Amino acid sequence: MLREISSGYVKSEFHQGVTTIEFFHPQSNSLPLKILDELAQGIHRAGNDDETRLIVLQSAGDKIFCAGASFDELASIQNAEQGMQFFSGFAHVINAMRICPKFIIARVHGKCVGGGVGLVAASDYAIATEHAEIRLSELSIGIGPFVIGPAVERKIGTSAFSQLTIDAGMWRNAQWAGRKGLFSEVHATAEGMDESISKLAHTLIHSSPQAMAEIKKILWSGAENWDHLLRERAAISGKLVLGSFAREAIEKFKAKK
Repeated sequence: MLREISSGYVKSEFHQGVTTIEFFHPQSNSLPLKILDELAQGIHRAGNDDETRLIVLQSAGDKIFCAGASFDELASIQNAEQGMQFFSGFAHVINAMRICPKFIIARVHGKCVGGGVGLVAASDYAIATEHAEIRLSELSIGIGPFVIGPAVERKIGTSAFSQLTIDAGMWRNAQWAGRKGLFSEVHATAEGMDESISKLAHTLIHSSPQAMAEIKKILWSGAENWDHLLRERAAISGKLVLGSFAREAIEKFKAKK
């Protein structure tokens, strides 16, 4: 199933118990609202599909996994309602991943920024290459990682999350992300990463679906209020993106492109 979204897409492919969901956008795999919505819907569909035992989340290309929020859409936000709607797109994806009864493996082949880090954190297991540097750049443009914050903090802890949030211009390498628990495995090559994903997928598709669903419930215990919490966080971001600091920073970023 392929859903084209202007010049990007989200597609789902099923093969031997595994549904692979892939997203793409020509601007470094950034995430406009339509792609976020399609990702959430794709995860819901795969989660409710009896034949799917496992979900693999990946992006297209071989350089950047995800550049985070679409700066074109950030620049187009005109009021707080539009801002909340846009940032709620991240909330919908994270909550879809949270409540999905299937394990989600993230395939992280390259750099990962902002909302992309949130996608990885909301996955149940992330396998990356050593090229997968990470950064939370939100503070540098006048907002913050409010919506994705609970997912990232849950995965790597408050101290590491605060480091990423406060030093918004610093890239952390894949080894750092691995030590903090964001990445479950780090491989020297894409081939090594894919081989590891294939081996784990083979094991999981032959495991008990009921047991995996119950394990996932336990792993996500304590996040039951995230439907409400992430909406609140989306409202904060939606207001901040209208501020003069954010407007100027976003325009400066777009001018560099």
